[in-house]
Amino acid sequence: MAFTASELQDINNMALETYLNKGTIFKQDIANKPMLAAFQQRAGSFPGGKENVSFLVGSGYGGGGLQGYTGDDQLSHYNPTGSVRFRMPWKEHYIGMVVTMTELKYDGVDVVENGSSQRTREMSSREAQALANIFDEKNEKLGADYTFSLDRLIHGDGSSDAKALAGIQAFILENPALGLTGGINRVANSWWQNDAATAAANSASTGDNKITSSKDNGGALITYMDKAARKRSKYANGQTRVHYFCGSDFIDAYKAELRANGQYSQVGWASGPRPDGSMPDPQHAGLPLVWDPTLDDLGKSKFCYALDLGPRGLRLMYMDGNKYKKHNPARPYDRMVMYNGISTTAVMVARQLNTSGVYEIN
Repeated sequence: MAFTASELQDINNMALETYLNKGTIFKQDIANKPMLAAFQQRAGSFPGGKENVSFLVGSGYGGGGLQGYTGDDQLSHYNPTGSVRFRMPWKEHYIGMVVTMTELKYDGVDVVENGSSQRTREMSSREAQALANIFDEKNEKLGADYTFSLDRLIHGDGSSDAKALAGIQAFILENPALGLTGGINRVANSWWQNDAATAAANSASTGDNKITSSKDNGGALITYMDKAARKRSKYANGQTRVHYFCGSDFIDAYKAELRANGQYSQVGWASGPRPDGSMPDPQHAGLPLVWDPTLDDLGKSKFCYALDLGPRGLRLMYMDGNKYKKHNPARPYDRMVMYNGISTTAVMVARQLNTSGVYEIN
């Protein structure tokens, strides 16, 4: 089969004889992924053998109360209730690439086959004409596409694909008393609701309205974030680890309130011998407000997610041995091609939601 125009363009882009920087490909569009990085840092594992990751959660109260008595008054007893089972199915994902052996020859790379085993060999004097290793570059692109896809899944709710991982928006809802999460009814169990200040929460009367930023009275947004942190701390148990992930408009509004009300320190907003009006991204109660570019890409530049990534909060879990599982399928007998692939089997879980929240500004 002849090369397509896009395949030929790919080869030319990476193997032009007069390329500016030999062996270097300047990648222009790999964005930072702070939320994915935070989840990966605290990722856990689970064994196979079950179709769901499951555990008990519930109210800390069983429904009983102290009663007064005297003498031989009859006393009542109760059976504490309130525990329910969280169930979330794990999901499998795969991304794979194919590269033709002809493409590799353009780059001075030969493929040595021994049965189903394949390895690459650089041809002699290759360095005289090879400007960018096509095979290595394609593997790098495969990895970049993998992390891009996983980052989008982490930010989503899983509704776009029944076979896809359900991310933060399946747990931290703009309308927190809506439907089921992990098989648990959020309306019937108010303890299974996140904090929210959004237009959706206000419309449904399940949370506060979105926040109108204003410099007055010390800053409306800053003041509300203090209030929200206090509400979430009511149910914290010493294991809470909150991370703020914000869109750019949210951070800009927070900065505007800081500037309007003044922020004094020995070094100012930016230290140095000259005045500098720049302000680094701020913190709230000592926790960084991290700009998450993916939120902007998803149309959520006015949102901030306060995610509890502690042991009882949100957690990304991988099936044992299936975090980054590499695959090298044997080539078909009638195609001179090589295949590479990466699979993962993962699930997002939560043991507590009321220590996390989502906040929206006008």
